[in-house]
Amino acid sequence: MARKRKYLQPKKKAYAVVVDGETEVWYFQMLKRNEPDLQVNIEPKIPQRKSLQDQYDKVISLVEDFTRVFWIIDLDVIIQETKKVRKCKKTQIQYLKECFDDLNTKYSNVITIVNNPCLEFWFLLHFEQTTKYFDKCSETENQLKKHLTDYQKTRKYFTKQNQDIYLKLKSNLRNAVSNAKRTGTINFEQLEKGLSEMNIFFETETIKAIIET
Repeated sequence: MARKRKYLQPKKKAYAVVVDGETEVWYFQMLKRNEPDLQVNIEPKIPQRKSLQDQYDKVISLVEDFTRVFWIIDLDVIIQETKKVRKCKKTQIQYLKECFDDLNTKYSNVITIVNNPCLEFWFLLHFEQTTKYFDKCSETENQLKKHLTDYQKTRKYFTKQNQDIYLKLKSNLRNAVSNAKRTGTINFEQLEKGLSEMNIFFETETIKAIIET
């Protein structure tokens, strides 16, 4: 018999976002700055690299306190680390799939979101529809610069007052959501494909209502 998923009554009517890396932290900080009615808690609050185990543990620690917990994963480093693993050893991709399966089985308020190779692919989808596979995030950045010619992966660029990364992209947000839906969902058997599941976050009913108001 399948194990029933838990749904715990949260203490806060708010969302938590678990991310790995400075780009994601800055982006969601700017989302919060420009959409003050959106109750989103970002973990970690300070940009830092965390292992998959650390991220998974953080997700679990938040499920009782928040209406939904979004775990946002970039695949570029995970895929590169997987390629280096010796045969018969568990890879990072295999471990990630186990984490996803476990969360899906046990917790109904956890939502996993994948970007392949990285968050910059989501930015790119604001300007063009593509599933092109970029082996490295730097390759995605080069393509993005055809549209955002001044793009820089720096805190200063992302958080500039009245010209932050969220504001630069917001006018194309609906386009990005539509383009992201066309990239599909994660297929662990076919990883060489450009992908962003960020549309899941922005199509969440409460989030969508606040942003479109």
